[in-house]
Amino acid sequence: MKSDAVRKGMQQAPHRSLFNALGMTEEEMRKPMVGIVSSYNEIVPGHMNLDKIVEAVKMGGAMAGGTPGGFPAIAVCDGIALGHIGMKYSLVTRDLIADSTECMALAHAFDALVMVPNCDKNVPGLLMAAARVNVPTVFVSGGPMMAGRVHGQKRSLSSMFEAVGSYAAGTMTEEEVTEFENKVCPTCGSCSGMYTANSMNCLTEVLGMGLKGNGTIPAVYSERIKLAKHAGMKVMEMYEKNIRPRDIMTKEAFLNALTVDMALGCSTNSMLHLPAVAHEAGVDLNMELVNEMSSKTPNLCHLAPAGPTYMEDLNEAGGVYAVMNELSKKNLLNLDCMTVTGKTVGENIKNCVNRDPEIIRPIENPYSQTGGIAVLKGNLAPDTAVVKRSAVAPEMLEHQGPARVFDCEEDAIAAIKEGKIVAGDVVVIRYEGPKGGPGMREMLNPTSAIAGMGLGSSVALITDGRFSGASRGASIGHVSPEAAVGGPIALVEEGDIISIDINQNKLNVLVSDEVLEERRKNWQPRTPQVTTGYLARYSAMVTSGNRGAVLEVPKK
Repeated sequence: MKSDAVRKGMQQAPHRSLFNALGMTEEEMRKPMVGIVSSYNEIVPGHMNLDKIVEAVKMGGAMAGGTPGGFPAIAVCDGIALGHIGMKYSLVTRDLIADSTECMALAHAFDALVMVPNCDKNVPGLLMAAARVNVPTVFVSGGPMMAGRVHGQKRSLSSMFEAVGSYAAGTMTEEEVTEFENKVCPTCGSCSGMYTANSMNCLTEVLGMGLKGNGTIPAVYSERIKLAKHAGMKVMEMYEKNIRPRDIMTKEAFLNALTVDMALGCSTNSMLHLPAVAHEAGVDLNMELVNEMSSKTPNLCHLAPAGPTYMEDLNEAGGVYAVMNELSKKNLLNLDCMTVTGKTVGENIKNCVNRDPEIIRPIENPYSQTGGIAVLKGNLAPDTAVVKRSAVAPEMLEHQGPARVFDCEEDAIAAIKEGKIVAGDVVVIRYEGPKGGPGMREMLNPTSAIAGMGLGSSVALITDGRFSGASRGASIGHVSPEAAVGGPIALVEEGDIISIDINQNKLNVLVSDEVLEERRKNWQPRTPQVTTGYLARYSAMVTSGNRGAVLEVPKK
């Protein structure tokens, strides 16, 4: 056992004395040590129930012959962090979570791990840590929130942000906004649409690191407690078989994840997180693959914000495995990949039927023949940019309009709410990338304001920042290279015509190369926005969005 390093032999007598201080019995010291990494806290709605999940995992692990012990991971609520300096601290926590988990797991010589995350950065952060530490590991999330109901219609957090935009437009009263405020988030759990948290929890199933239902069983269902107990049991089986994360998270598994991402219509943030997790697993996941995968993968689901259905509906329809079973009918998945069930993907999904063709479209009748995400390139994004195609109004798939340029999110929001943005405009928000922000803030506030003002099908938004999974419309993010390093988005001027062709995967500013080169000669790097603390260190080490915003030691 790996834990022999801290529990076996005379040299380890001091270590054992410290385990005695924990109240650990001799019997427990003879069993494999299972670390349970929990993102539980009392400020994030998606994490407030994780203490119950952890207790269930502990019970399952102990029942199966392990000695479980828990330790924490931090968590930021993206919804609470939006629209102020807090959003600079969202994406950056992904690396803190991975680093701190690596430290705890290796410093205490755990034999196996169970990861208990739920919200946006915790899932990829813990997946990154799992790949680094590479001991038998199982994931069990806290589960999605139930959808709210307003006037008999299901609603979610994205409805709330759009309500604020509607109020600014004068089409909703303060009393109506208050009703939304009190009803759209009715339970604990990760917000109820196919936003980033739920996207990543679903993709954890696809990667083979989570059990069936990990992404879709609602947080308030007792079934999730059972799932947690089974996760504790299953990790001991993984330990006995010595099946490790890098045996599971192979190149083929990541290609499966990209494929299901396209079918589900996941958050564009998955295009940051999957490459980052793959990087830790020793897999090169080039974003150039995305359009290739998308071209042959039909979009089968329109969950909020792309449509009127929610995670609870996907769960009732058969969940992620049912979507995978539909895709397997056209041989779109590698069915031989190993998973934490101890079985292959093919064995897992064999009998998982689609119970509701309105929620999960049959493969013969998809929403579209191409996937939910598209990667764009052009002189405005020489590396790449990303858009959630499934949430774009058909009339905006091809668009040309004048650039309305802002050097930060706050200035753009003010202009939108003051009525200065009109139909046809292309809002450009720059210096919000991984380095420039720093921290690559989400732009849910401006996209929601645009939708709330009734401009969702006539105004595009382009940024080197990123979008919440709750954003909809022609929201194009991750523009790389970013403005802070002199990417072409830094050279765009007010009134330049921006050409968007999502069908052809193109993003261009209609300015000649000569003019752009002349502008480049006059461009000066922006003064760093943060010069102290963690954000300054992050800014110095982070790579571009098209590489997953992974950290690298600067070259001398």
